Amino acid sequence: MRTAEFDYLLPPERIAQKPVSPRDHARLLVVDRSSGHLAHLHFYDLTHLLRPGDVLVVNDSRVIPARLHAHKPSGGRVEILLLKPVAPQVWDCLVGGKRIRPGLHLTLEQAGNVTAEVLAETDAGGRRLHFSAPVETFWERAGEMPLPPYIHRRLEEPERYQTVYARQQGSAAAPTAGLHFTADLISQLKDRKVTFAYVTLHVGLDTFRPIKEENIEAHQIHSEWIHLSPGTAALLNRAHATGHRIIAVGTTSTRVLESSTHPQALSSPSALLPWPAEIPPADKEGLFHPVEGWTRLYIKPGFTFRGVDALITNFHLPRSTLLLLVAAFAGKPLLDKVYQVAIAKKYRFYSFGDACLFL
Repeated sequence: MRTAEFDYLLPPERIAQKPVSPRDHARLLVVDRSSGHLAHLHFYDLTHLLRPGDVLVVNDSRVIPARLHAHKPSGGRVEILLLKPVAPQVWDCLVGGKRIRPGLHLTLEQAGNVTAEVLAETDAGGRRLHFSAPVETFWERAGEMPLPPYIHRRLEEPERYQTVYARQQGSAAAPTAGLHFTADLISQLKDRKVTFAYVTLHVGLDTFRPIKEENIEAHQIHSEWIHLSPGTAALLNRAHATGHRIIAVGTTSTRVLESSTHPQALSSPSALLPWPAEIPPADKEGLFHPVEGWTRLYIKPGFTFRGVDALITNFHLPRSTLLLLVAAFAGKPLLDKVYQVAIAKKYRFYSFGDACLFL
């Protein structure tokens, strides 16, 4: 398919610049994939949209303070954006500045005497840096929250760019579909016998980069680190075997779930985790496998979903791999209809925007 088919015009005022308060008062466009029917509700309406036994799969990754400031020996300012660790004290990064060549030593600001050596240029045009100390030891005092470039307002409360259940440090951007949950909404859903299952995918900023190739098949998908525990895999297998819906909260959770059912998508070094002896054999023989490592699963139209029955997601950037994933799940014609209606009805788009529920 041509990448241009996944382009659309969005009025700039439709890009949300701040989150809704309370979180769960965001609008929710509910889409019935079989009939094409659309309903305009709010996120808190999940309490009567979901059924007892449904499993909501959420990504518990936490955004790190990934934007760092540094300077060159000449004094020139440099901005560093941490993307992913590749070895102890070695990270692939985006680096803003001129003449950032291998061998250059950068001095970080607000980080004591920490320096970073440029080791190489990455395939994506970033830089591989070796830090003189583990970044985890100084990022809280030296780093900043890396908001997407289309958000132009300063975020007064950085925790609003974290989900309320975020706990595993490692993302360069938030898994935004989960930003709409509140502790009270989670409690209400649990009271209705909806189960929450936690997986981890550390989001890289390549997620939001537009596809530059003319055809989507030519795009080289980025890899992201994922974890799905044996206990969670057993829970999902049990729910699937008993006919309960597995609902992915966000494209990130979707990618973890489908990677778990498509182990060939895992990159080296990755592994299927061993099943503990205490898990019953019946729970080990279903669709889902416990996994940990890097996935390169590319979900685009034509993909066969194995593990996801419904999807909660925000509205995504044109020409993005996230938009392709939703098109694969909903069907391209229905997705076009949804986006046309959302723009006409003045839904808020992107990270701090409103949500869709595809049933």
